[in-house]
Amino acid sequence: MSRFDQKICLVTGGASGIGRATCEALGARGAHVVVTDIDEAAGCDAAAAVGGEFAHLDVSDRDAWRSVVQGIVAAHGGLDLVHLNAGVTTYPAAGGGFPAVDIAAIPADVYRRTMSVNVDGVVFGVGATVQALENRGGGAIVVTASVAGLGTWEVDPLYTMTKHAVVGLVRSLAPSLAQRGITLNAICPAAVDTKIFGPEAEDFVRETGLRLMPPSQVADAVIEAAAGGETGQCWVCYDGHDPKLYIPAPLPGLDD
Repeated sequence: MSRFDQKICLVTGGASGIGRATCEALGARGAHVVVTDIDEAAGCDAAAAVGGEFAHLDVSDRDAWRSVVQGIVAAHGGLDLVHLNAGVTTYPAAGGGFPAVDIAAIPADVYRRTMSVNVDGVVFGVGATVQALENRGGGAIVVTASVAGLGTWEVDPLYTMTKHAVVGLVRSLAPSLAQRGITLNAICPAAVDTKIFGPEAEDFVRETGLRLMPPSQVADAVIEAAAGGETGQCWVCYDGHDPKLYIPAPLPGLDD
């Protein structure tokens, strides 16, 4: 508990789902939570529930990132933990299933939205917060990726691509951030019970043999990753199981 007491923590996508569960887990541990989201009403409610503060943030907007972080630094001196959680699927599934994929017919705005939230939001988020973390003597960044970032998810190839990008960034950037006292890790959950999934999509998930896990379980994994001291790692989360460290297979050598 004492690891997070009075720590300054920023959570993106904090109005609902995994983000809100993380805000609640941090607040319960005594942290001061800055809840960010594009949904102001739900974000303010989440912030009030944990005694924190709300900041409107479109994670795909680099200037907005700079403004929010500058405000946090002015008020609190820096950051201790950043949870880059905001993310979207290519097609919202709330209220229905996932449509068949036709790569030639995907609208440009749908593609850009998926990339801007899932990839730009992480790149801009890391870039905007590293100095604020260093100002406090170092800290932790935890990114919400997905098991789709470690394998394949044919239902949504573009979403899968973005999560592979996030995993690659985490693993590649971690060594340089370690020199600044900052850890960088990814949480890779399987199916989570959030508003992304509608009834038909839930049936699809169950047909794969997976169970929808509560967002609170992923939030606990975020806390563990932030406090554990590891960096550049990906932690896989399945319902009812402790987070498992993902160990990638070594690349074949020239003589293999």
